[in-house]
Order: sequence, then structure tokens, then C-alpha cells
Amino acid sequence: NLQLKTHIFCPWLLSVQSPSRSPVPRKRLYPLREDKAFLYQLKVLPPACVTSPNPNLPTSHQMRPFLPLLIASLLSSSCHSFLGAGPFRRIDANLSSNSPFLCRRAFTPPSLHAEEVTCDVLVVGGGPAGCTAALYTSRAALSTVVIDKNPAVGALAITSHIANYPGIDKTVSGAELLDMMRDQAVQYGTVYKRAQVFIVDTEGEQKTVYTPDATYKTRALILATGAMGRKPSIPGEGEYLGSGVSYCATCDGAFYEGSEVAVVGVTQEAIEEALFLTKFASTVHWVTPTEPDMENEFTKNLLECGNVKRWEKHQIVEIEGEGGGVTGVQLREGPKGSPFPLPVEGVFIYVAGSKPITDFLSSDAVAFNEDGGVSVDDEMRTSVDGVWAIGDIRNTPFKQVVVAASDGCIAAMSIDRYLKGRKKIKVDWVHE
Repeated sequence: NLQLKTHIFCPWLLSVQSPSRSPVPRKRLYPLREDKAFLYQLKVLPPACVTSPNPNLPTSHQMRPFLPLLIASLLSSSCHSFLGAGPFRRIDANLSSNSPFLCRRAFTPPSLHAEEVTCDVLVVGGGPAGCTAALYTSRAALSTVVIDKNPAVGALAITSHIANYPGIDKTVSGAELLDMMRDQAVQYGTVYKRAQVFIVDTEGEQKTVYTPDATYKTRALILATGAMGRKPSIPGEGEYLGSGVSYCATCDGAFYEGSEVAVVGVTQEAIEEALFLTKFASTVHWVTPTEPDMENEFTKNLLECGNVKRWEKHQIVEIEGEGGGVTGVQLREGPKGSPFPLPVEGVFIYVAGSKPITDFLSSDAVAFNEDGGVSVDDEMRTSVDGVWAIGDIRNTPFKQVVVAASDGCIAAMSIDRYLKGRKKIKVDWVHE
């Protein structure tokens, strides 16, 4: 385990020492002036940065920023506050050696501590599998929370029409069907939250899920994030992930105040994240391989921003950097154009793939199949007691809405039995 030494605050990056006191090389995560980068060692409450890789964590867990709100607060605070006078206090957080976290020691503002929420069932993912599970657990009088990164970017949400879901008219779009599923779950008591999940701790009887705004503790955890993930495919993407390359503007945007950044993608998520970045970046270069939907209100709002430059039908062929940070990208117009440089300090990528989305899970959080899907039994239980996985995150070849909904029903009924200590499944029927 590593610990940050915070005996004194200075405007440079903090030193990181191992228990043996041998220094770990410092690494700048972002191309900012160092007096703007007060880095934390770990994600506890709230999620933070890791300045040195933990081999037990996937790449996406090794470098993650603290709350933009906290950064803004830190930048406007004096050193006097860090040394004990004022609203800051010193927090020592030590976790078990088996936890997928590191130990940290840092100054944390108590007023900015993430809210803690306790529930019976927590669903990570708001697609058809997650909404169905939430509907059933809510009807079973189990307090249920759904955390959804973005309701507009899942496989169902981007489907223009659904013609093979029983009882649904063929003119209904995927987004409309998903809205109906979500609303139905909420009507029965589900709490729906839109947030990015940074990391999940599956140890112990209570499972813990960390988001920028809250920490959730639950008796039963359902993983339902789907399979639209992708491995780094742009040259330089993996190398600079966490040090200039990001998949979350809401998380990292505050680090790029006054800088030029690039946003790649035409999805609703890409557009919304680009809009968010306009608050911080001097210029947002919007790189779109295809023409975006010009009738979309968010698209119109984005293009009306004075600091947005659109690169239509362009693609990034390489991400360049030096000294541990991004310095620019190589752009190309169309498949045959000649690459040319574009200086930027951050690259935000929103390109859908077909891999199970499991980057918020450590490699030992649950068991995985060889194809990358989460391994489950007939009741959707994973290798960890109290954790279920449903829908396309299993990497099932039957990627259909009705199959995902079925998974959600099975998991929910299994959870109802698990939490209430019954030997048999209780069927959810309404008999008049």
C-alpha cells in the first residue's frame, strides 16, 4: 500500500512514499500549472486521484480526478486552511489490505464529503435489465436505488424502433420504451440517480459504490452496465489514459480551465459532455467522424457556444504527448486525408463499442468469463455473495431487450429470497 505524506501543504505535487520510504516517482496527471494540482492518492470519500499505479486495479482505476467542486475550493483556499485553521481537517482512511483500494492520508474538507446512502438493493446501470430488476425489488418492498451514467447512450436508448418486444407497438422507439420502464420502476418506489460510478468495493456483507456526489452502501448489488464498452483503440489513448485522455468530462473538466481540449463522438453523451467542457476550456474541438443530428437541441446549444470549433467528418489518428501528459492530436479528414497536428491538452473520447462495461470493477471484484463478461449462475449470482450481474454485461450472445428484462426479473426474485432468508422464490403475481 502507498500513503501520501501531507505533513505540510505546498503548491507543488505531493511526494508519494512507500512503507519502506523508498520514493515513488512523481507523475503529473494533467498538463496544468503545478500550483493548480493538489492531488490525492486514492478514491475513498469522495473519489480521488491515484498518482502511482496499483497493479491490482485496472487502468481506469489507477488515475481518476477528485471532485471539480473540491478542486475549485482548494484552488481558492489558502495554505493556512490546509494546516488546520479554517474549514479543513485531516482524515486518515485505512482500508483492509485485501480491498481494491490503497491507503491514503490527506486533508479533506468535511463540508464536501460525499453523502452516504444506505439501501437494500443498488443497481448500477439504468437499461432494461436494471429497470426491470428495480421494478421487481421495489414491488417486493426493498429500498432500491438505480445509478445510471446517462439514459441516452445505452443500446436500447439509441435504437430507433422496437418491433419485437411483446406488447409494444412497432412505432415505439428504444428511448421511449426505456422511459416507460424507468417511470414504472420509479412509480413503485425506485430512486433513480444519474451519476458516474468510479469504483465498487464488493468485500463484506455491505457492498460500497462510489460516485462523485455520494457513497452508496447496499445489502445487494446488481451490475447492469451493458456491453457498449471498448478497449483503447486510438494510438496513444491507453498510454495517456488518466494523464490527458478521459472518458468523463464531468469528472475531469475542471482540470482544463483555460486549456484547449478535444471531444470525440456524436452520441448524446459526447454532446452533453462537450457542453459541460465549454465552462472550463478556452476551446472545445468537437471531432465528429459523421455528421451529428442538427435537429438535436443539445447539438444546437453546443454549436452556439463561442468557444466550440467543429471538425466534421474528421477522426483522430493519434494522441501525442510528452512528460506524462497530452500535448496534441493528429487529425485526418475522412479516410484518405493527410494527418495534421492539433494542439490540445485533453482528449475526451465517447465512442461506443461492444465490450462489457466493467472498467469500474477491479480484476478480483467478481469472476469474469474468458470473453470479458461477468460470470453468473442460473439466478444471475456472481462469484461474490450479494452481487448479481444481468443483461449484456454477461456478454450473452442473446443481446435482446426481452432477454435483459428477463435477467432483471430473475435477479430481483433471487435477491428477494436472499435478503428475506426464504428457501423458495416468491412469485410476483397480482391476483384480483
